[in-house]
Amino acid sequence: MADFRSLEVFYWVATLSSFRRASEQVNTTQPAVSQRIAALEHEFGTLFERRSRDVALTERGRVLLGFAERFLALQAEMASALDETGRTTGTLRLGVSETIVHLWLSRFIERMRAVHPGISVDITVDISPNMQAALVANELDLAFLVGPITVPSLVNRTLFAVPVAWIAAPGLVPDAEPLSLGALMRHPLVTYPRNTSPYVELRDLVLKANLLPSQIHTSASLATIVKMGVERLGICVIPPAIVRNELASGALRILPTEQALSDLTFTATHAKRPEGHFVADAARIAEEVARDWAAAR
Repeated sequence: MADFRSLEVFYWVATLSSFRRASEQVNTTQPAVSQRIAALEHEFGTLFERRSRDVALTERGRVLLGFAERFLALQAEMASALDETGRTTGTLRLGVSETIVHLWLSRFIERMRAVHPGISVDITVDISPNMQAALVANELDLAFLVGPITVPSLVNRTLFAVPVAWIAAPGLVPDAEPLSLGALMRHPLVTYPRNTSPYVELRDLVLKANLLPSQIHTSASLATIVKMGVERLGICVIPPAIVRNELASGALRILPTEQALSDLTFTATHAKRPEGHFVADAARIAEEVARDWAAAR
């Protein structure tokens, strides 16, 4: 009969579609993973189709996955109920978009400390494409990024959507309104890095309108983008929510324009986990914090 450890190994091979990545997740060797899967297949039949670069569940494997998820969730519930300290311990490897750092990350950390005092949070601030790659490579447990990410092994919880606007220092752009795309493109633009959705949208707008390419400065640092805007080095293409103080003081203003920009939708994204796992619970907590933040705006 399959034991909990074998079911855990099976769960991660099924979730990550890889024996190697599953071995890293459960802190064991790849041969040990292969041995446990072979024992399960001896008992239950073929569970995986072996392909050149990964594995895929068979119909029998999909049935077993449902039971494995239930067993692992029950195991987590049992461990929590019998743990004398009442604490789940471990480290949450968290990737965060800098936009969220400026909005409500500190509230999330406070809520995590209250709910999971035994969990340490190891924070990496990065752009969304890099965090997606880190999630797929199992280098992050959870990421707050521009999503959703359409990868079968990942789960997305919608956090919030934030508008993006054309923002500049007073006097940089004539007060005529609304400003056309051509008028905006006469000025340098400052936005997120090249492999992010705001930059791609700007590039596509220029190409579609058949305009001369504007000078587009990019930075992974929002603080740098904001400073460049305040110092009149260009028009910032960022969410107004992150420059509320500058807007309130008059250092920056939202430009009235003909061309609207797409919202940034953020998600809490992580690999599939058994119900009750602290990573999945952290995503739920992030959803609550984001909802509270949005309600207070």
